[in-house]
Amino acid sequence: MSILNLVLHASPVVQFVMAILALASVMSWGVIGIKLLQLRRARASAEEFEHDFWGSSDISGTYSKLTMRRGTLDGLERIFEAGFSEFGRLRRKTKNDEIIMDGSGRAMRIAVAREADVIEQHLPFLATVGSISPYIGLFGTVWGIMNSFTALGNVQQATLAMVAPGIAEALIATAIGLFAAIPAVIFYNRFSTDVDRLLNRYDNFSDEFSTVLQRQAIRRNQPETES
Repeated sequence: MSILNLVLHASPVVQFVMAILALASVMSWGVIGIKLLQLRRARASAEEFEHDFWGSSDISGTYSKLTMRRGTLDGLERIFEAGFSEFGRLRRKTKNDEIIMDGSGRAMRIAVAREADVIEQHLPFLATVGSISPYIGLFGTVWGIMNSFTALGNVQQATLAMVAPGIAEALIATAIGLFAAIPAVIFYNRFSTDVDRLLNRYDNFSDEFSTVLQRQAIRRNQPETES
């Protein structure tokens, strides 16, 4: 009645269910590890960039440094690069501050949306594993119990010893389903909260940086107004 023997002697359908759930559990733990590293790296990158950006008064210098490693930018760096490059491009083409600010703001919103796609990747998989794994395990349990009681119809006298192995192997399917679902749900909720906080941080930086760009646009027009 060891767990290994119960798994090995389970019916093919129950074994197939167990295999699916075991695969889902392994894949979900892989996703969990990837997301932990990704979100940790994104938070560290955001903190480092904000510290450097707000500690420096040379926006053009910061932009020049980022353009030298454009292929490796992420998070706030991409948002800043998108907004400032669009700001400079439009400022060379028009003197209309409204068009300039609208264009740079739109570029940063697009960059934030792209970053959201990156950091939200694989979260639906965790949600799917967390929601359907218990039902898949329950299907295996129902199938195993059904086979156990069906086998009782072929004997004259039923005993607990005859039913127990079939029911035990069936219940293992539910246990594996819960083993796959519980971590997936826990980490999905945690990652969703972390992603929301990170995206709020991106949005706040976009708004603050838009204010900085607006001040630059106003300073550019001040000599014309005074004259």
